Order: sequence, then structure tokens, then C-alpha cells
Amino acid sequence: MRFKEKLTLTLRGYRMLHQLVPGAMLWAFVQNLVRALTPFLNVYLSGRIIDFLAQGRPLRDLLWLVGITVMVNALLKLTEQASGRTVDYLIEKLDAVWEKPLYEKIQTMDYARVEDVRTHAALSEIEIMCSTSGFGFMRLYFSFFHGVRGFFLVLFSLTLTIGAFIAQPAREAGGFRFLFSPWFTVLILLATLGHAAFSGLCSYRKTKKSNRIYRSTEPINRQWMYWWRRIRQYQMGKDLKVYALDRLIDSAYIQTTIQDFHAVNGQIQKLLGFYEPLEGALSVVFRIVIYAYVALKALFGAFGVGSIVQYVGGLSQLSSGTVRLIQEISVLISNADALKAYFDFTDAPNQKYQGTLSVEKRADNEYEIEFHDVSFRYPGTETDVLRHVSLKFNIGQKMAVVGRNGSGKTTMIKLLCRLYDPTEGFITLNGIDIRKYDYEDYLGIFSVVFQDFKLFSFSLGQNVAASVSYDAHRVQECLHKAGLEDRMDRMPKGLDTALYKDFDEDGVEISGGEAQKIALARALYKNAPFIILDEPTAALDPLSEFEIYSHFDQIVGDKTAVYISHRLSSCRFCSDILVFDEGSLVQRGSHDQLLADRLGRYYELWHAQAQYYDTAAERKA
Repeated sequence: MRFKEKLTLTLRGYRMLHQLVPGAMLWAFVQNLVRALTPFLNVYLSGRIIDFLAQGRPLRDLLWLVGITVMVNALLKLTEQASGRTVDYLIEKLDAVWEKPLYEKIQTMDYARVEDVRTHAALSEIEIMCSTSGFGFMRLYFSFFHGVRGFFLVLFSLTLTIGAFIAQPAREAGGFRFLFSPWFTVLILLATLGHAAFSGLCSYRKTKKSNRIYRSTEPINRQWMYWWRRIRQYQMGKDLKVYALDRLIDSAYIQTTIQDFHAVNGQIQKLLGFYEPLEGALSVVFRIVIYAYVALKALFGAFGVGSIVQYVGGLSQLSSGTVRLIQEISVLISNADALKAYFDFTDAPNQKYQGTLSVEKRADNEYEIEFHDVSFRYPGTETDVLRHVSLKFNIGQKMAVVGRNGSGKTTMIKLLCRLYDPTEGFITLNGIDIRKYDYEDYLGIFSVVFQDFKLFSFSLGQNVAASVSYDAHRVQECLHKAGLEDRMDRMPKGLDTALYKDFDEDGVEISGGEAQKIALARALYKNAPFIILDEPTAALDPLSEFEIYSHFDQIVGDKTAVYISHRLSSCRFCSDILVFDEGSLVQRGSHDQLLADRLGRYYELWHAQAQYYDTAAERKA
């Protein structure tokens, strides 16, 4: 990456940092201005106190100067403490929000990218660079934090020590006359810059090499983070105990990962063991040169004893400030790689056309959707999951979709909800290609319970409403329709009861069947004209399942309902049944019509399951 691109990324990063946490850099500037100023004022005032003592000045003048020194230090300390607390607060705030643009991007990106493993690998890379080598947005802040201090150390050092360079001897210097030559002054300044540049180069190479080592450990870190998160989930406790998985995880993965970390740490320590002694030795040599330069000038009467304290302190700070400034610049150069990964993720454009048409709001729920010769294959694959599917969803009809695993049932629902667009063919809503509708507007007509639905550790009411605020009466109605009313009544805080114990120790653990009922209630609460249920009763006991199916018409009302299931016996309440096989729609009709076709796939599937049916009617059929 070229320097110009790195500079552009860094400046953009600082602009975003300011947007995320306004005032963060201002307060860092204030605190480090005070921190840099304090030692110089103390050096300067200490030098003046020594001069007063050496000159035999009156005690009153000495006490006055001491008083000023105490007052200035108290004021600076108060300012530093106040700004420091603000800075600590803003650092915590930045640490909490720097990932927000990443997760906002995930929420708005095409679902095809959300499912793409490369998306999660890129996100993991960003998180690992931050957690291991400390690169990313937090590095931007800390480099600014330390860089500002380095800048002011250089500025104040030059201001405080300029007298050391221009002072002339009070008596003949003899063979040391060169100390007062302008060329020797330039040489000392060049030595200072050389020392700083060398330290900066060491820092840059050390940072670059250590970053390369850390980047090579990305698979190790990803595995470590996976197991660490998994082991901390209390829901895994039963399996860990019953199968002694903790021993397997520890021996097969964690111990191996620890060994890998030890090997990486050895490489890092070897790297530091080369550069840090080199930097330390050069720093000692440079300090000796500075002390000698100031002491020899003072020896020939160029300045007094107090000025020795001032100039030695100032020149030492000039060196350390320059080193600090160059080091932070070198770190920012290396940090640009992490920023590029960050912005590549947030800048990645969506490929899906969003559309502009508004979906007509109809009180009669008359929305007609039709598939027109639709075929689909997932990105990166060459096999069609759906093949030439043409079908119409009749308004207000209860439709079941059945078929073996992998026959394309769930994929058809993903296309219906436009999580993906067809590879061939098109889908229409009321005669208009769904790609022309505003995407968010189009999604508003669907309530879906996916087979891999998720509930969150919020309150019961918030999970149903998918909102912080909600209509309590309506939530209770939906839970009643879904068959969870009795369980809700037993919850200690009613609708305010937290699900699970991640955030609330008084949260309740719910069964898989109860979770499915809550997910169904959430779909009902949205009150969309289309309701889609993908294996909605897989975790329910037979009695609960029968209860839902027997009241299914009452539950969904006049909505168009699409029901996906492997249990053919539970599909008989639907007047229209679609049978999928190997990505194609092979049959369609009522239960009786499909069962009459003894050569059809439905007949085969029905009788393969018939031995498990309980009712006499099912056995007879």
C-alpha cells in the first residue's frame, strides 16, 4: 500500500473517530498538553530557584518563586486530573462503539453476503487484529494521544533549550571552542534527530514484523475465540458434563492452541530482544553526549548552575519527545492495514437492487405472489437448488410445502422473502416484479418463523414485539393464540420477565417448544398479510402440535399462510399442498387428491411415515 493511501485511510479514520465520539481527541489534546507542559515548567522554575540561591537573592524573592511553582503545579495537576477523568470516560465509550459501523453494515448488507463465510472471516480478521496486535480504531486514538504529547515535548524542549545552543562562553574555551560553533549546534540537533529517526525506524520495523507474526496467528486466534465463547455458554453445560467434552476440548484444542501461543510469544520476545536493547544502548549514549555538551558549555561560563538543570532536562525531553512522535507516526503507518480491512468491510457495496416502488397497503390483504419459471443456485456453486418453479400463492389460502430434506423448500421461502434473487426467472407481487419494490417495504408484508429462528435475552414482551416498547394487550393475545398463555402467567414478572440468564439472573430458561411458541407469537404480532411457518412445531409435543393445528385458521385469520413441514400428517388442514423433490415442484393438490396418485412422491412420503401416525383415520388412509 502506498504512503498516500495510508495517509488517506488514517485521516478518514480520525474523521470517523470524531463522529463516533465527539470531543475524544480534544480532551486527549488538553490532557497531553498539560502533561507535556508540567515537566518543562518545573524544570524552568527549578532552574530559577537554583539561580536565586546561587545569586544570594533575598528570601522574599525565593519564597515568592516557590509559591508560584506550587500554585502552577496545583493548577496543572487539577487540570490534568479533570481532563484525565473525561479522557478515561471517552476511551471506554470509544471501546464500546468502534465496532458499531461493522454491525450496522451487517444489518444492511445483502443476505447473500451475510451467509457468506468470507464475510465472517473478514469481520473476524478485524476483531483479531484489534485484540492481538492492538491495531484499528483504538490504535488511532492512542497514537493521537501519545503523538500529541510527543509533539509538545519537542516544541517545549526547543523553546526551553534554545539558550543552550546560542550561549557564548564567558572566558576563553581554548580547544573546546568548537562547542560554541553554529556548525556544532547543527551537529547536536542532527544527532538528536538521528537518534529519534533510528528509534523510529526500529519501532517501525519491530511493529511491522510483530504485526506479520500476529497476522499469521489469525487461525489460532479464531479457534481460541471460538472455544472460549463456547465454553462460557452455560447452555453447553449438560453436554460438557455428560460427554466429558471439556477433556476433549482441552486436550485436542485448547492445549494445542496454548502451545501455538507460546511459540508465537517466543518469536515476539526474540524480536523485542533484538530491537529494545539496541534502542536502550543508543539512548544511553545520546544522554551522555547531551550531559557532556551542557556541562562543558557551563564550565566555560556560558550559563549558570540553574540553566544546567534547565538545558539538561530540556535536551533529554527533546530526544524522548522526538522519539515518541516518530514512533507513533510509524505505528500509524502500520495501522493503515487494519483500517483498510475495516473500511473495505464497511464500504463493500450491496449488489441487490433495492427498488423504489411502495407496496400498496391493503386492508383486505389481497396480495398475490407468483413464481415465473424460477431457478436458483447459491453463490459460488454450480448446482441449481430450485429448477423451473412456477406457482401462484392464492390470496387467503392455507398452503403446505412438503418434501425431503434438501428438496428446496426453505430456499423457496428465502426467494419469496427476497433474501436472495432468482438466478433465472422472476417473482411478481400483484403482477409487478418484486425487485421493483422498495426492499424494506416489501419485507413488511411477511411474518416468518424460520426453522433456525432466534430469541434474545430480552424480556418476553420485547421478544414478541421485536421492540423496546410494545402493546401489552396485543402481546398477550398473540401468546394466547400461540398456546403460551399458561407459561406466561407463571413467569415471575409476566411480560417483563427476561428470557435466559445472560443479562438477568432472574431470567427464565424456556424449552424448545416454548421458544417456538414465542417465535410464532412474534410472527402474529407483526400482523403481516403473509405468514410463513418453516417447521414451526418441530419442538412441540404432540398435544401442543394438535392444539395449534386444530386452531390454525383462527390463529392466522384471513392471512395467506405458507406452512413447511416434514410431518405430512400435520399438513392435512391445508387445502393446497405443494410437493418438492430435488428442487422441482412435482405435485400440487389437496391431501386426498395427492394421496390418490399412487405413483406420486406424496403417496410415497405419506406411507413411509404412516407407521408413526396415531389416529385411526391416518392409519386407514
